Amino acid sequence: MTNDNFLPAKTQQLTESTSIALTRAIARHNLLTPLTPQPIATTYIQQGQGGTPILLFHGFDSSLLEFRRLFPLLAEHKETWAVDLLGFGFTERVSGIKFSASAIATHLYYFWKTLIQVPVILVGASMGGAAAIDFTLTYPQAVKKLVLLDSAGFTSPPPIGKFLFPPFDNWAVEFLRRPKVRETISKNAYFDPTFVSADALLCAALHLEMPGWHRALISFTKNGGYPPFGQKLSQIQQQTLILWGKDDRILGTKYAHKFEAVIPNSQLIWIDDCGHVPHLEKPEITAEYIQQFSDCRDAWNISTIL
Repeated sequence: MTNDNFLPAKTQQLTESTSIALTRAIARHNLLTPLTPQPIATTYIQQGQGGTPILLFHGFDSSLLEFRRLFPLLAEHKETWAVDLLGFGFTERVSGIKFSASAIATHLYYFWKTLIQVPVILVGASMGGAAAIDFTLTYPQAVKKLVLLDSAGFTSPPPIGKFLFPPFDNWAVEFLRRPKVRETISKNAYFDPTFVSADALLCAALHLEMPGWHRALISFTKNGGYPPFGQKLSQIQQQTLILWGKDDRILGTKYAHKFEAVIPNSQLIWIDDCGHVPHLEKPEITAEYIQQFSDCRDAWNISTIL
């Protein structure tokens, strides 16, 4: 084990510099929340200084390692944070917790309240976008601006949860653990499949070694994940930047337009030659858009800046 014995031993097999650097920066905080009497050991990264803090939320069955290419670019200019969502990544999966969207929001609020304490520019990728929307609607005082990267939140998750009863629940998550299955999912997430290196596959699978991975994933899925927000999106008052890969094969592209149409103060920017993960496939331009957006005031049009 590495990093004070909370990261899996396989972490030592990483080869790419951004992956190695980010794992070395991961910290753990014993976070007190109303969810359980005991603290939740919550993993996060914080680097950089200046400006409104940026806070990053990762996607489904993932970890903060998916920001390994974007994070250092943002931290060069701004105070930047990334956190592992409750039930995911390397954050402790405490027994007795009902892993749900509501529990994730509560956990994130106490993380923000304990460690950050000022309004942030919130960035959510894929399911992390749904988490960011939910957090913004529930705790608007904590969010100054919102960035959605190929975000979930417009459609219901598959109704698989109601079918996850023993022994099929364990079989389902074990199927998701299979290296070939994860490799296929990863390749579909990129426009350029050559990004799916051995290091990338390892980054995407390290959190599977954490205690309670099965239980938390089954619990979250059975509890319905993130339902569609629908017209609640019109309640978002914060300026919102929607960044979307033009070649997203996971969510497609139609939801990008729908987000822009429903969120009042929003702007959609397309990223060329990019799939579902612009923070991994096009980190430089993604970082530049986020940095420019963070500096914009009331009137803004980022397409005229870049």
